[in-house]
Amino acid sequence: MQEILSHDLVIFGAGLAGLRSAIEASRISNGDIDIAVVTKNQMMRAHSVGAEGGTAAVLHMDEGDSLELHSWDTVKGSDFLADQNVVDRFVRIIPNEIRQLDHWGIPWTRREDGKISQRPFGGHSYPRAVCAADKTGFFELQTLYDTLAKYENITHYNEYYITSILIENNQFRGLAAVSMTTGKFVLIRAKALIIASGGSGTLFGFTTYSQTVTGDGLALAYRAGLNLEDMEFVQFHPTGLVPSGILMTEACRGEGGYLVNNKGERFMSKYAPEKMELAPRDLVSRSEMTEIEEGRGFKGPNGLDYIHLDLRHLGADKINDRLPLIREVCIEYIDLDPILEPIPCRPVAHYSMGGIETDIEGATRIPGIWVAGEAACVSLHGANRLGSNSTAECLVWGKIVGEHAANYCKQNKDLPPQPDKAFENEVKRVFDDIIGKSGKEDMYKLRRELRTCMDKNVGVFRTKEGMEEALKIIKDLKKRYEDINIVDKSHAYNTNLIHALELKNLIDLAEVMVTGGVVRTESRGAHSRRDYKIRDDKKWLKHTLAAYTPDGPKLSYKPVTITTWKPVERKY
Repeated sequence: MQEILSHDLVIFGAGLAGLRSAIEASRISNGDIDIAVVTKNQMMRAHSVGAEGGTAAVLHMDEGDSLELHSWDTVKGSDFLADQNVVDRFVRIIPNEIRQLDHWGIPWTRREDGKISQRPFGGHSYPRAVCAADKTGFFELQTLYDTLAKYENITHYNEYYITSILIENNQFRGLAAVSMTTGKFVLIRAKALIIASGGSGTLFGFTTYSQTVTGDGLALAYRAGLNLEDMEFVQFHPTGLVPSGILMTEACRGEGGYLVNNKGERFMSKYAPEKMELAPRDLVSRSEMTEIEEGRGFKGPNGLDYIHLDLRHLGADKINDRLPLIREVCIEYIDLDPILEPIPCRPVAHYSMGGIETDIEGATRIPGIWVAGEAACVSLHGANRLGSNSTAECLVWGKIVGEHAANYCKQNKDLPPQPDKAFENEVKRVFDDIIGKSGKEDMYKLRRELRTCMDKNVGVFRTKEGMEEALKIIKDLKKRYEDINIVDKSHAYNTNLIHALELKNLIDLAEVMVTGGVVRTESRGAHSRRDYKIRDDKKWLKHTLAAYTPDGPKLSYKPVTITTWKPVERKY
């Protein structure tokens, strides 16, 4: 069964960036363009709800903060790989986005004087993380969802799995998708596309990501001919709950929590004496792993040794008021009350600094395609993202790309030609070739092997030998994938099929990530090599670009935009 749908603008993803772009496109067009929002989940199940601690913005310049200071913190935090013109634009726009959400009804946490509350976050030299308790992403997404309901020109497609981005003659033509509920193969025609599909963190076994975050938009864009940028830079958050990996927000440390080793020491005094627990995430994660490797951690299950995140000194009232979700999660998942006991934590795969290459406007090299949020690499975060800049990026570039896409749709009156041949080929590939696979390989075993390989070889610390071992395993998994077995041959709600498509995406992204990491012979931000321990600005002050070829990624490079600050030694 096949179906053809037509819209002016299609948005791939329904998290913060996707919903913010839909609202802006509707606003700019006065509701005159037909917009579709497509998600493989139900609305309000996007991974954005997992953002907990805050959204960075300069709100109180009269109290000591400034746009320049936010820019400097971000550039320094990026280990000088961020494009500084992008950072400058970002810090100028985000304060208005915070106020806009306030007008739309978000329940920001308030100070006693009634002003919006902000808390300290790692790498920031001012407490500028705007928060809604420790459920910031949830409340931001709920507010955008409620606001979106005001617009009648937006169609929601829940549980549609996109299998391909269709591009012909250097022009976007549409999306191929499976309606998971009906089993129909669907062509979604449109003039323009916004990719807002999130990151690729479930490449790793120990991760904060929802299991639905499988890098789909990144992999489909890569295979459609768009470059991926800086994919070797993956953020490991310092505090993932052992053994699940659930995020213990940086707000725990922003509110005054301690990191403690098995000797009872606040060990960050050795690594970042000025910032302590509020150093940038890459530095804190490396410090924790050093403590664990040198025997000052606690023994954990399945090799997940850990350190303690201690909140007890904050007291019950503060924990219940400022960190209610953290307490709830600890009690529900590990039967531990952080009011009474320290929390077992270790570094956990958390965020993709890299993504689909865009310019400062979020535009790709293909006319009519924009990218926003974690799926994009507009190069705001460089080699290491500061906490609370991610939800902020989603809001800023959601607004920017929504406006550009709406204007593009208004200027282009007609839909592009229908990609009949490409669509038929995609139907055959998915509904015949993939569903028809009856090989000897268990794809779930392959997925576990991939994650185990990435956890072992592409973690907080890396080496040439480890990454080359990972690359060898990934290439073997690519071959074995061709011989997988799809047990379920039906079309409707075929989770076997969806998992097979997701696995293909994860394998391709792993190959890009590790290939870029092997070649980058330096330590910069989250890419920390034991065999090349220093940052090498002379050779590596540049962005990695990966282009798809059937034999694997082809790498090239482009310069970092430096407008204000030249790289200096990074100390905290």
